[in-house]
Amino acid sequence: MSMPEKYDAILIGAGHNGLVTAALLARAGLSVLVLEQRKSLGGAAATEEIFAGFRVNTGADDAGLLHPEVLRHLDLERQGLQFVESPVLAFAPQPDGPPLTLWRDPAKSSSEIARHCDDDARRFPEYCRLVQRLSALLQGMMTLTPPRLHKTSLAEAYPWMKLALKVKGLGKRDMMEFLRLLPMPVYDFLQERFKSPLLQGVLGSAGVSGIRFGPRAAGTTFLLLYHSLNGGAPAGRASRFVRGGMGRLSHVLAEAAAKCGAEIRTESSVSRILVDDQGRAAGVALATGEELPARSIVSNADPRRTLMDLLGPARLQPRMMRRAGNIRLRGTTAKLLLALDSLPRFQNAPPGDDHLKGHILIAPSLDYLERASDDAKYGRISRRPILDAVIPTLTDPSLAPAGKHILSVTAQHAPYSLKEGSWEEQAPELADLIIGTLAQYAPGLQESVLHQRILTPLDWERDYGLSEGSIHQGEMGLDQMLFMRPMAGCGQYRSPVKGLYLCGAGTHPGGGVTGAPGFNAAREILKDRKRRGDNRRGV
Repeated sequence: MSMPEKYDAILIGAGHNGLVTAALLARAGLSVLVLEQRKSLGGAAATEEIFAGFRVNTGADDAGLLHPEVLRHLDLERQGLQFVESPVLAFAPQPDGPPLTLWRDPAKSSSEIARHCDDDARRFPEYCRLVQRLSALLQGMMTLTPPRLHKTSLAEAYPWMKLALKVKGLGKRDMMEFLRLLPMPVYDFLQERFKSPLLQGVLGSAGVSGIRFGPRAAGTTFLLLYHSLNGGAPAGRASRFVRGGMGRLSHVLAEAAAKCGAEIRTESSVSRILVDDQGRAAGVALATGEELPARSIVSNADPRRTLMDLLGPARLQPRMMRRAGNIRLRGTTAKLLLALDSLPRFQNAPPGDDHLKGHILIAPSLDYLERASDDAKYGRISRRPILDAVIPTLTDPSLAPAGKHILSVTAQHAPYSLKEGSWEEQAPELADLIIGTLAQYAPGLQESVLHQRILTPLDWERDYGLSEGSIHQGEMGLDQMLFMRPMAGCGQYRSPVKGLYLCGAGTHPGGGVTGAPGFNAAREILKDRKRRGDNRRGV
């Protein structure tokens, strides 16, 4: 393809949100270039052969939150994207008691819960109905652009007015419950409903996923509802795996963009966003020194990196510079990737391996979750970490050699800023700690490990461009959501510099493999072009 004199849009980063934006802009007739600093596509939604013969998800494992509108608009399933849904959503082993298995079928889950508490089993179906009703309202917010605090037009407000009517349509009781629960600690939410510490811990783990807070923090019930989007209520989390690994999603998105004419370059690191004499974003400079002009720049990098590093604080007014510098990131998530010679065998587990086809959770109580976060508050690795593991080879054997398996373990909390030592020193100790913790539940695990690699918050920053290792490109606290995400004055995917847009997880609605930030950003970019008189097709 010959290079145009000036692209309509240059995308910084080929993470899944950036690829969604690129595909939608290219489909609307824009000339689009995507620049990715890494060799592989997908960013934190990639699948890589880091061990010979094993194709491993080096970032996210689960696509349960991928928004239906993204699938529909880009027709991804017809283009070869296939999902695998396990009948089991979560399995929580115990070293000295019966495990808990939560199934996709709430009735089957209730039977499991009855082994721990009859009262909880009776309450569980109503809990599922409540979470499904409330998370359905959040689902309606996912593909809306947050309103501005001032000068909001009727066109901008109308979709939110429709959503407000849906909230009102819940009825007085559920409407009040929805408003009461959003800022509520997930600890209180679950204590009100269940008695079993294990059930509380398993459900509550979704409320602290990817953040540094414990379950007693305000707003963690909102996160539980967020992770229950797309029908994941029975386990407090949506769950769906991609056949071929998460990288397959990124490659299908890239193919969709390329079919519409987008150009994608890997190993092309952007060092600087160029600004013209009128103060408008005008292109990018690569690490090689090459400069590429464009009418719009769209960054899938996290907002702080985009504004403070690539654009530079000198291009921002002092107020916006302070806001950008104060975006809270504070990553506390690590990941251990294991290639196994055989399946782990958990104590007291049921026969067969169906229980291992969903998420395997080490989250025995809400107090356990709180203590894990306490360590991180003081710059320490949690000595008893929260673990969320999956074995993708059980649902997709093609990812590893015959008879071998992959165990992918997400661990909390591992703070980016350590009080003592460095991550180069602490990383091997963290890997041993995670394996040792799992071995308390699955004796002999160490003997089956063929290869291992640990990814720390520092690795997320250095290798994946996630500032401070924040997997959500910014904490998902209530004060960094909606029009405050990533910060006031930047909540509609537009930066303080004209022609520079944001499309990553650091924008509304937030983290996870949703595709919604990229979808929404594309819509706003095309709206701006239409206002300027460019007659292109819309999203």
